[in-house]
Amino acid sequence: MLHELKEIIQKAIINQNKGIKNVLVTVVDLDGSSYRKPGVRMLISNNNSYIGAVSGGCVEKEIIRRAQSVFTDNKAKVITYDGRYRLGCEGILYILIEPFIITDSFLHSFLFALENRETVNINSYFKKQDEAIGNYGSIITFKNTEQFTLSNSLSIETLNNETVFTQNLKPLFKLLIIGGEHDAVKLCKIASNLGWEIDVITAAKDSKLKSDFPGASAVYGETPETIQFNNIEEDTAIVLMNHSYVQDLKYLVQLSKHTPKYIGILGAPNRREKLFNALFDFAPETTEEFLDIVYTPAGLHIGAKTPEEIAISIIAEILSVIRKKESFSLRELQGKIDN
Repeated sequence: MLHELKEIIQKAIINQNKGIKNVLVTVVDLDGSSYRKPGVRMLISNNNSYIGAVSGGCVEKEIIRRAQSVFTDNKAKVITYDGRYRLGCEGILYILIEPFIITDSFLHSFLFALENRETVNINSYFKKQDEAIGNYGSIITFKNTEQFTLSNSLSIETLNNETVFTQNLKPLFKLLIIGGEHDAVKLCKIASNLGWEIDVITAAKDSKLKSDFPGASAVYGETPETIQFNNIEEDTAIVLMNHSYVQDLKYLVQLSKHTPKYIGILGAPNRREKLFNALFDFAPETTEEFLDIVYTPAGLHIGAKTPEEIAISIIAEILSVIRKKESFSLRELQGKIDN
């Protein structure tokens, strides 16, 4: 996911400034099943520290050990990890380990893509065998067609019969929280752990600071009469936490012109029909399709009571909506877990 790559790049820059070498680790293929799927990454430094994970924590030590040669000879390699006999995961991981150097030009393009919510493409070239050392590595392409090799061990000109793993990393999922009370702070803090881009709108008369909302990208004061919603059509969820029927209705009227993935509204179930009826009065062009993306009361029915638990129930509902999954206990599932 893009937020994992963002964290890896941030850490790699810190390491480079300290003179610490880095290698990028990517799961590029999988035979059978595993805890995580191809496309997950981690960063290993030559002081044996690392961030990210390619499993539940049981594979990383082995990868660190086998990555040492990459620090020594500066050549990418492919390794396998057979979890069938060690983890019970019934799968073989194919793992690309490549030297990782952040240039100023690459960093500029990456930050531009983040800010402008662009999709990033990564092609990773490898050979499907254990302990293969050679012309392997990853190429990242941005929307403006700029290309960068992520390591100096890869020569594009001499690529031959390598296998390629292609991944399109979508922009960070965006959460827009409308409300500035204690429960909005908790939702922001917990959602930030998922790597989402979070904007918070508080009341113009009681605007808050970014420091009041841990994990927020931006915090600003607005009113439903003056707010301008931009770029919320795709990969965006909105949660209304005003604790005011009138304010919720005003914002909902404005939002009826847009089609985010999810709109959640706090409140009792018995006010839902009243809210929808009033919405048709103030915005008669409202469609049934729009009402289908409105979830009120927001959240899954898990018995949540505290602000933290309510935040978890809302986040879980958002995930179930954007992943198009019906929520139920995994113990009811037969066979493999389809993520």
